Amino acid sequence: MFGFTLKQLRYIEAAARTGSIASAAGELNISQSSITAAIDKFEEDLGYALFIRVPAKGISTTPSGEEAMKLIRGFIDGARHLESDMRSVGGKTTGTLRLGCYATSAPQVLPRLLKGFIRDYPAISIQIFEGDLRSVTEFLENGEVDIALTYDLTRSDHQRFEPLFEAPAHAVLPSDDPLAEQESVSPAELAQRPMVLLDLPRAREYFMELFAHHGLTPRVVHSARSAEIARALVAGGFGFTILNIRYAEQDGTRQDFVMRPISDQRFFPVFGMASMADARQPRIVEAFLAHCRELAAQRVFDEIVVRP
Repeated sequence: MFGFTLKQLRYIEAAARTGSIASAAGELNISQSSITAAIDKFEEDLGYALFIRVPAKGISTTPSGEEAMKLIRGFIDGARHLESDMRSVGGKTTGTLRLGCYATSAPQVLPRLLKGFIRDYPAISIQIFEGDLRSVTEFLENGEVDIALTYDLTRSDHQRFEPLFEAPAHAVLPSDDPLAEQESVSPAELAQRPMVLLDLPRAREYFMELFAHHGLTPRVVHSARSAEIARALVAGGFGFTILNIRYAEQDGTRQDFVMRPISDQRFFPVFGMASMADARQPRIVEAFLAHCRELAAQRVFDEIVVRP
């Protein structure tokens, strides 16, 4: 007879996600034998293997196990949403909201989204999962987050995407660069200078396409994996970089770089909220979506973009 508990499913999901029985046990603060017993019982009842066990290398899911994990994560997610909705029946929206956010945008976007929401819903706790564009999409599709705050560059047919704001690319230039005196710069002007590339999956291709559309190839001399490092290299005079979210300037702080809009862009990426199209959203998620829509209508994000 096939039977399971929610606790067993959580053990199995943690093992699949971490790729290690030991790591799953440490995350859940239980014994490794409890994880192993849950996997063994589940596999015995199913009649097929969920995992391949490789000594000293951990575990990996079989093709059948990968499909099973999608169902298990959906079930766990539904159970969590049910608990949240049941606790909210009395009128107070409560529970945990899990947000995935593109890491380079998080410092400027999240405070604007969360400040008023936490004030209005103090019983809700927030978990933040940061990553590059590819990782944030995987968080969403694996059921690790309820909403992904990301660009429409990675949207798929089975996702629902709600825009928050357009984010044109802008150049970040050393303050002593002659281009800093101009109101805007062109891809042709930038292509003549050394570039510090924000080298992240999908973002890399987008930045290079800004030049390729005009038949140009930028002179990439340095690369960075974070916007903060890219800006620091620019401030040090190592070249220019391209970003989409404006750096929060502070009064009285010396700036060693300037931000200028880029002309002749083929399109402007849109930053917004991605969720799974076929998922029933619990009250906690709907409350957050409504809050974000209101902020977008108030144009609170205008100050963090550089428009041509």
